[in-house]
Amino acid sequence: MSRDQRGTLHLEDARIVRQSAFEAEQFVLRLAAPACAARAEPGSFVHLTCDPAIPMRRPLSIMRADREAGWIDLLYKIVGPGLRALAARKPGDTVSVIGPIGRPFTPRPERPRTVLIGGGVGIPPMIFLAERLRAQPVGGHRPLVLMGSEIPFPFHPRPSTLIVPGMPAGTIAAMPLLEEWDIPSRLASRAGFPGCFDGYVTELAGQWLGSLTSAQLAEVELFACGPTPMLAAAAQLARRYGVPCQVSLEEFMACGVGGCAGCTVRVRTSEGDAMKRVCVDGPVFDALQVF
Repeated sequence: MSRDQRGTLHLEDARIVRQSAFEAEQFVLRLAAPACAARAEPGSFVHLTCDPAIPMRRPLSIMRADREAGWIDLLYKIVGPGLRALAARKPGDTVSVIGPIGRPFTPRPERPRTVLIGGGVGIPPMIFLAERLRAQPVGGHRPLVLMGSEIPFPFHPRPSTLIVPGMPAGTIAAMPLLEEWDIPSRLASRAGFPGCFDGYVTELAGQWLGSLTSAQLAEVELFACGPTPMLAAAAQLARRYGVPCQVSLEEFMACGVGGCAGCTVRVRTSEGDAMKRVCVDGPVFDALQVF
């Protein structure tokens, strides 16, 4: 069952297709949600009920969406009783979903070197954006995906077969799905995982950006999602190298549809500072307007 909300949002009873468990209590949830899948864009998210006994919904970023098959994938890590209850749900169960919500990423055609930076549970929008960029006609964007985590990644990394000039020696771990899509990726962690860059993912991005010429930097645009300190570091990179940067903010949300104004952040605009709601005015903002 699905019905329109406010002309753009959809309230939908979504069926759980599968739950895939990974280390450190991480899960990838696939939902049969055709209304949401038909309209989802990289950077948008859903607000869903974790369990009938828990009234408060949880916001989760969309990691993938198949418009034709009508499913969406969500990555989450158990934090609190709500997501623990969601992890206990089984295939065939139904969850209430509002979505897709929020303003998505908007890559600039004149900036084909897209650098996608994801940290922790901020990884999903980067995978979604990479998949959409991959679907562009030949000669479009050329994404590079950089991911960081201090816990095991929610996939099984493997050495990359795709060469990325400017990468630090020994940084070879990659995401298999992106390798299958012929999209280069590299991983960063301070946890000592094999093949990963030893440091923060923004430090890895900085080393790669530092290897580029001025002409190459003129083609670069950064996209980032993750913890606030990581997003602030991405904004610093954008300033240092003179490249645009879009960030997807992570904030606690109550309603998720702009009514409660509980997720507001200060944003610099041409008319001065303003308070914007992450759920509907974002979650994607120009990094230099926020940081």
